[in-house]
Amino acid sequence: MMVIRGSVKDIEVLKQSKNCKLGVGRFIFTDRYSVFDYGVMPDKIDGKGTSLCLISAYFFEKLNDIGIKTHYEGLVEDGKVKSLEEIAEPCNVMQVKLVRVIKPEFRDGKYIYNFPKNLRNFLIPLEFIYRNYLPEESSLFRRIRSGEVTLEDFGLKSMPKPDEKLEKPIFDVSTKFEEKDRYVSWSEAKEIAGLSDEEIGEIKNILRKVDNIITRRVEELGIIHVDGKIELAFDENRELMVADAIGTPDECRFKYEGMSVSKELLRKYYRKTEWYKEVERAKKIAESKGEKDWRKYCSIPPRLDSKFRDLASKIYKALANEITGKEFFDVPKLKDVAKEYRDYLS
Repeated sequence: MMVIRGSVKDIEVLKQSKNCKLGVGRFIFTDRYSVFDYGVMPDKIDGKGTSLCLISAYFFEKLNDIGIKTHYEGLVEDGKVKSLEEIAEPCNVMQVKLVRVIKPEFRDGKYIYNFPKNLRNFLIPLEFIYRNYLPEESSLFRRIRSGEVTLEDFGLKSMPKPDEKLEKPIFDVSTKFEEKDRYVSWSEAKEIAGLSDEEIGEIKNILRKVDNIITRRVEELGIIHVDGKIELAFDENRELMVADAIGTPDECRFKYEGMSVSKELLRKYYRKTEWYKEVERAKKIAESKGEKDWRKYCSIPPRLDSKFRDLASKIYKALANEITGKEFFDVPKLKDVAKEYRDYLS
């Protein structure tokens, strides 16, 4: 059996995807984490992988209920594929349909894409983003101020205030397989992946529905759904299906009582370190030299403070309990963990 190791999850390939035939695999969600495209960091966060697996399964099943195609087949317990409701214990293994992953070539300092318009059975090499709020740290503010994009590109009449709820969600798109994720226009996204206008419209419709489902659920828990991303693939009939993972605190930015309760809290932790400044410099150096690997220009990331790591673990576990509605983990309620986190920050 072939195992593909990723930054935060591994894939067991049970049946390889070839040509127009889908494969079968199992995602093993680990306790590893990654920030700023660095890859595997030096610590692990207890229960993180299982929490992401359970939350993602919850939302995949909600999507399947309303007829949105996904690659999700179920959770694996005792070698059997089961629904979230059927499992007896916390689970970090998910069975999925596998599609081909076709990465761009890196040549002469540029990424070269070649996706014919009739291609089937492949992961679209883009990440599709929806934004319900623009937090102060949102990259969109920087892109608008620099003139990289305009307000009109996103249907905005004026610059939103930080943390202000948008009148309606705005959609964005970035590359997936480049060393540094790069935002692109919808017309460039169309060219990169060989998409038609109709397919772009369908992608935006799926984005809207996914956003609505996640937002409705977390708002019931007093959580603000700031933004999030999804990945999409074409199946053997060139029909879109939601892939990878969805609705988790790694794919979404969540806030509770004004505090980040998602991977953003890890980003904020590292933004205060000298290592983060090195990362920013390293990316600029590599870009100026037309090089793909920027990591060689910065040091190894520092380890997390043990108290912070414990709090991050509790937040992931509490979110899994509350979003799924099942007490998978023996941890305090999110409101109590949030109080602990607030005390830590003060």
